[in-house]
Amino acid sequence: MRFGLFVPQGWRHDLIGIDPAEHWGVMKGLARHADAGPWESIWVYDHFHPVPKPTHEAVHEAWSLMAAFAAATDRVRLGQMCTCMAYRNPMYLAKVAATIDVISGGRVEMGIGAGWYENEWRAYGYGFPSPGDRLGLLDEGVQIFRQAWEHGTATFEGKHYQVDQALCEPRPLQPGGIPMWIAGGGEKVTLKIAAKYADFTNFDGSPEGFTHKSELLARHCETVGTDFAAIVRSANYNVAIAETEAGVEAKLQEAVDRLRPHVGDERAEASLGAYRGLPGVGTPEQIVENLRGMQARGMTYGIFYFPDAAYDRSSIELFEREVIPHVA
Repeated sequence: MRFGLFVPQGWRHDLIGIDPAEHWGVMKGLARHADAGPWESIWVYDHFHPVPKPTHEAVHEAWSLMAAFAAATDRVRLGQMCTCMAYRNPMYLAKVAATIDVISGGRVEMGIGAGWYENEWRAYGYGFPSPGDRLGLLDEGVQIFRQAWEHGTATFEGKHYQVDQALCEPRPLQPGGIPMWIAGGGEKVTLKIAAKYADFTNFDGSPEGFTHKSELLARHCETVGTDFAAIVRSANYNVAIAETEAGVEAKLQEAVDRLRPHVGDERAEASLGAYRGLPGVGTPEQIVENLRGMQARGMTYGIFYFPDAAYDRSSIELFEREVIPHVA
């Protein structure tokens, strides 16, 4: 199994209490920690407003961070989970990503999806197109990426996007262009787009959900004539880890308590639904067993989020010592 680490950027209220002037130092420190450790990649989210409720807490922009991480690290790959296609013109984004790939020495991953957070869509003046239109934007944008990165130019006349001999030089350093992660588990359209274009997918990480989405992806691959086995299937996991089950409960309560003053009791308690009963929660032995079970189902790349990462690296370090060596 391969391992990616989310770097806190504020989207999940995970820089609360830290002076904004110190945010970059915290993020850079974690990125360099990952760069020196067993992690293959580091990741941020592509969002502008925090969750589970918009507040005035800072959220740092994803592609700005990609450029900064490219210059601040030497080895780890750099990803977003996941870039919303409609937030930036796709030809412009292809150019941004290619530039950062050069800065990083060929380490960028393109995590891309249709987008869902209505609050920030409307706040930023993007409207909120129908699901069909958002997925159409995704499909067309990915086609523009592939042209731009392969040929250094793109011409495309679609329903949503039009480009005419748009240049993308320098091209990415990576042969064939930047690896494409199609994120999302929409069963009729998103997974079909993934079947057509993805090098990697990212969807439901629960055992039952992962198996179901994998079966659907395999059917779409058969329909469009692509190789299902060539697509790496990944999932994201929130982590609450401790040496004892009581310690795990304490970690969960700590995460809730940090959120409570900012989003209220109900939303803070509801956040536990993204942890309890899922593979990233437990003692090291329990998490190893959970991940081996997911690996048997075909999940070969996990991306892990530690809610306490900005404040205390002990959870990350325990995971590095007692989980990764037993599953990698």
